[in-house]
Amino acid sequence: MHLTSIALSNVRNYARLDLDLAPGLNLFVGANAQGKSNLLEAIALLGTGKSFRTTRDGDLVRDGYDLAVVRGDAQVRAGTIRLGCTVVKNGRTTRKTYTINGERVRYARFLGSVRVVTFVPVDLQLASGPPSMRRAFLNAALAQEDRRYYHELVRYGQALAQKAAMLRGIVTFDDELFTIYNRVLIESGTVVMLARDHFTHAVAREAQAVHAAWTHDAEQLDVRYAPNVPFEAATADAIGAAFTARLREVADAERARRMTLAGPHRDDVALFLDGHSLEAFGSQGQQRTAVLALKVAEYAVMRERSNEAPLLLLDDVLSELDPQRGEAFLAGLGAYEQVFITATHAPRGLPADAHRYAIERAEVTPC
Repeated sequence: MHLTSIALSNVRNYARLDLDLAPGLNLFVGANAQGKSNLLEAIALLGTGKSFRTTRDGDLVRDGYDLAVVRGDAQVRAGTIRLGCTVVKNGRTTRKTYTINGERVRYARFLGSVRVVTFVPVDLQLASGPPSMRRAFLNAALAQEDRRYYHELVRYGQALAQKAAMLRGIVTFDDELFTIYNRVLIESGTVVMLARDHFTHAVAREAQAVHAAWTHDAEQLDVRYAPNVPFEAATADAIGAAFTARLREVADAERARRMTLAGPHRDDVALFLDGHSLEAFGSQGQQRTAVLALKVAEYAVMRERSNEAPLLLLDDVLSELDPQRGEAFLAGLGAYEQVFITATHAPRGLPADAHRYAIERAEVTPC
């Protein structure tokens, strides 16, 4: 899978851009605030339909304008696909629409049309940041590869919000509705937890092998799914039964504390180095090496499951690493099909056939 072209209109600081893209490694070099991250953000939109930098869609629209458009052509296993994402600002509201081959589609269908793995500097905090970061890591990968996962994740979130409103007294408490909300949480939460468990096990195997190669077996990395609702077996029946029992156990506490206390919205991924918590005992260097291995593993698992290499977007992340870790990361990716890297200068370890571009004031020039 690779993008063959991308076109921008009034996206961030880009008035207009039409750029042909090549397979392999594409490096965009420029000073800060020239448009490097904006370009990668636009590329990511064609895969995830969302920004990896902001939750406010209006931020994507160039100042002084009310319409931003991102279009791109991609070569996938099934052939050529043309993708589009449009953001329209109208007063205080913002609307985003999606197209595939010129046909307007819902977000759920657009998501994962091309798969992307992003790696930005904040991801280096995956080892030490809050659980929400690691849940987002799982969701970003799983939602792209499995439309059912995305559907059940949304369904779970809606039921969770409705239950929370009832617990907080925003709406009148209704025993029958409350039971329905819990039933939806169990049904959708079971699908979410089962998918997370399988994905984490696959990532753990890849990450452990990559990490061992980098450290010459001096340290062992373990990646474990840490569900908020423990279960004995990774089956739908076992997970559903465990979730049902747990909700019964915390029912009184939820009413007293006016919040939902059990479910995958409280899940985590635990990282261990030689049996010790990486967050609590790992050095900054050890944490960064583990996160690099985790990202290589994410890429490898997504490629294996889809039988197609995802796009890899590295937004100025190599500048956050020492040269040795940066080179090890690039080498660990193996035979990637297409990678986009932004940097203020060319990092070490790039292949000689890398495609290089200079970016200055939202002008992209091959060099």
